[in-house]
Amino acid sequence: MFNIGAGEFIALAVLALILIGPDKLPEFAQSAAKFLHKVRGMANTATAELRENLGPGYEDLQVTDLHPKKFIKRQLDTYATENNLDIQEIKKSAQIDPDLL
Repeated sequence: MFNIGAGEFIALAVLALILIGPDKLPEFAQSAAKFLHKVRGMANTATAELRENLGPGYEDLQVTDLHPKKFIKRQLDTYATENNLDIQEIKKSAQIDPDLL
């Protein structure tokens, strides 16, 4: 998930022991876990509300689908299949003139 290796994890644990102290470390870990649980719940609630507000057709929406490139590609693919068009033709007609940038 975070691409943390064993050596990095040990270094973080030693750093936590030094900065927080061994007597307060369990309490800090517990409060950090509660915080992460709250953040995860808020993210899930926001995703559910977004699905509900977008309406039908977005029941399978993932947060990663909201990346602009993925979102536009999904919409173009849907448009192409509904209208029996070749996606390559759509891409050619939608290219931006570099001189305008």
